[in-house]
Amino acid sequence: MYKIVKKVCLNPTVTRMDILAPHIAKKAEPGQFIILRVSEDGERIPLTVADYDRNAGTVAVIFQIVGATTEELNQKDEGDSICDFVGPLGQPTETDGLKKVAVIGGGVGCAIAYPVAKKLHEQGACVHSVIGFRNRELVILDKDFDAVSDRLQVMTDDGSFGEKGLVTDALKKLIEEGNKYDEVIVIGPLIMMKFVCMLTKEYGIKTVVSMNPIMIDGTGMCGGCRISVGGEVKFACVDGPDFDGHLVDFDEAMERASMYKAFERKAHDKACSLFKGVE
Repeated sequence: MYKIVKKVCLNPTVTRMDILAPHIAKKAEPGQFIILRVSEDGERIPLTVADYDRNAGTVAVIFQIVGATTEELNQKDEGDSICDFVGPLGQPTETDGLKKVAVIGGGVGCAIAYPVAKKLHEQGACVHSVIGFRNRELVILDKDFDAVSDRLQVMTDDGSFGEKGLVTDALKKLIEEGNKYDEVIVIGPLIMMKFVCMLTKEYGIKTVVSMNPIMIDGTGMCGGCRISVGGEVKFACVDGPDFDGHLVDFDEAMERASMYKAFERKAHDKACSLFKGVE
């Protein structure tokens, strides 16, 4: 069993939990993920490592409440435990040798982008971060990003926080100001990553994306997380989750990602009814 030592509500649908898992905390790196089960009869779900404290032996995960399992997980409180917490899995984000990087995060994807920005900052790189949300209510980790960024731009669709516009607007402005980036790292909704990659391709800037498709076993055996990269089939759980964004088939990835949305919504509603004691 793995103890929840801290729980924080980041916004109405997003929660952070720090889990006591010393062996994972000792090895975890930005870009990697874990697979957990809330209870013995629960499903396995992947969650990216949002942060870690090697001294305290804790690993932080940030999740959006979208299905039955995330609803069940969110019912847990500090001091409670979850059944399984396995990792770290996947390949760490490559940061060595990068001197100036633009880190772009969208929505809950900021939970994945933040530890990358943090590590780059710790390595002495110049970090320009752009994070985007639909509105002020959904903003997360802005203070955390500010602490590890040489420059931070927060964007909201409606202008209720930061600057009104899209992350692509902010990135284009930074590029046209003359900033020369070794790499752009972008993590967030598939459609956002697609348009960022379209922009950076125009300027010839290497761009890395983090792909988080449907995943089951996390070892490359089930094939559920397959994506097309440069015309080849790759498995996000073992080959990634980071890939060259200019080679990813985003249209195929978006089609696959939409397959189970209705099922997730139904399972979430059923779980909510059970937790509230409603038939």
